[in-house]
Amino acid sequence: MTLRLATRRSPLALVQARYVQGRLAESGVESELVLVDTKGDREVDVDLVTLGGQGVFTVEIQRALLVGDADVAVHSAKDLPSATPEGLLLVAVPERRDQADVLVGRSLAGLGPGATVATGSPRRRALLLERRPDLQVVPLRGNMAKRFSAAGTNGVDAIVTAKAALERLGEERLVSERLDPTWFVPQVGQGALALEARVDDGATREALDVINDESALRCVVAERAFLNELGAGCSIPAGAHAVENGSLLTLRGVMIALDGTESVRAELKAADPSSLGIELARLLRDEMGGAALLGWDS
Repeated sequence: MTLRLATRRSPLALVQARYVQGRLAESGVESELVLVDTKGDREVDVDLVTLGGQGVFTVEIQRALLVGDADVAVHSAKDLPSATPEGLLLVAVPERRDQADVLVGRSLAGLGPGATVATGSPRRRALLLERRPDLQVVPLRGNMAKRFSAAGTNGVDAIVTAKAALERLGEERLVSERLDPTWFVPQVGQGALALEARVDDGATREALDVINDESALRCVVAERAFLNELGAGCSIPAGAHAVENGSLLTLRGVMIALDGTESVRAELKAADPSSLGIELARLLRDEMGGAALLGWDS
């Protein structure tokens, strides 16, 4: 069989899709890429919050599956909305990369008072301001090459990005500091690829199962359950980070005000990923005392 893999056209997305192609080839499955234009890629000058947050890089790719133009959707898991469209299924998560965020340009300690840091993520902005309220945090959009080049230009001292993106692009040398995920809690799904297929396409699901990392899938399911219970997209300053230890998953989460002045963190352990994510989301929501303190509505 030859699987049609739907992917964005960005350099990072193509690297990720070709990685999946390579893994499938190792198991004797041929594949070809189906390049899809997404709203997030077309409107690069509009910030993600204005565009609508999660879904702007995935909807068109999912539609290609639903109408039969492709067999597999290859996503960055952190771009996926927390609810999967009817007719599709999250089938596989290949081996996950480092989930942490990193600074490019300067380390946190190396940023002087009032320094400027660029990021397009409200979560990253809020977490930076929690630790360093003196920083000036400005928006950042564009492909990864454009983001990397922003550090040290136009008054920007550093940018925040995902370590996994740098690893996939072979640019680890750019890392100035890896931000400890115990306090700088990553975005749900960060560092992971998410492969979707149609529910009724058993042959494709079987082919993808060969390259699935069951532990990584369980962790991503727990994190997505957390986000789904919050009813929040990537425009909301919340993050979750799961790891598997034996038969148990440990899930750490954060909810934080947009300006970084209020936050709650918690960690829970359980065997079932979905119930774990739901329980942690409810715990944090209760501890924060409601969305009013955060400055957003859940």
